[in-house]
Amino acid sequence: MTPEEEEAIRREFEASRQAGHEQTQQQHQGPEMFQVNALSNVKHVIGVVSGKGGVGKSLVTGILATELMRAGKSVGILDADITGPSIPKMFGIGNERLTAMGEHLILPANTVTGIKVVSTNLILEHESDPVLWRGPMLMGVLKQFYEDVAWGELDYLLVDMPPGTGDVALTVFQSIPVEGVVIVSSPQDLVQMVVGKAVNMAAMMDVPVVGLVENMSYYVCPNCGERHEPFGPSRAEETAKHFGIDMLGRLPIDPAIAALCDQGTIERDLPEHLLDEALDIIAPVDAE
Repeated sequence: MTPEEEEAIRREFEASRQAGHEQTQQQHQGPEMFQVNALSNVKHVIGVVSGKGGVGKSLVTGILATELMRAGKSVGILDADITGPSIPKMFGIGNERLTAMGEHLILPANTVTGIKVVSTNLILEHESDPVLWRGPMLMGVLKQFYEDVAWGELDYLLVDMPPGTGDVALTVFQSIPVEGVVIVSSPQDLVQMVVGKAVNMAAMMDVPVVGLVENMSYYVCPNCGERHEPFGPSRAEETAKHFGIDMLGRLPIDPAIAALCDQGTIERDLPEHLLDEALDIIAPVDAE
């Protein structure tokens, strides 16, 4: 990226952050609905959420994006975990930077298979730089990621949400046309309460829940092949039944999957059929 393009991106984001700050000083009758630009046609928006951090939400986003791509769908990822983005590294594009298109639009980064990605790590000088922005600035950047990116034709836009139920999650639910959310949990005693927070927020925002994915559910002994549950027996089925939502799958603790995410080769090396149940609901074969 040329110095001129980099400066254009920085100017755009500075203006967006300022707009977000000014927006909080105004009285609104209701939440603002974000609109894509004329160069974008996004057919479906799916959010990936969790009631708390550290459960592998970004991993599930990466798996869903990869499996949708393998199913022949055009896919984009909006990395809304603005202060803790990990999607670019997972897809091996951590060293790339977003570029400007004209005066007002942004081109997303493209992975090796054509998945389109926007993330704050793609505008920072160094990927390890902290994002020290207050709420209004975060909201301005989120709006720009949705409205000002030239997404092109997308079958699915996956929104990798920050953990919890804070400002960014609220803005995504209120301002982006999310069709459904996938909830990610881990097998711990507090899982029902944590999942409940995500389910109840989705209900309050009138957003359907696609279902529940349990990550770090078990591991398979490499010597004997026996399955073990280091965090105790899974409560995923019980939790899904309690809230009346679908169970979409249980992901293992697998050092190989962690390694390919660190190496940025998830698209090439991810094992197949990890979340078939989720894919059957999100992108049924007979869907147009």
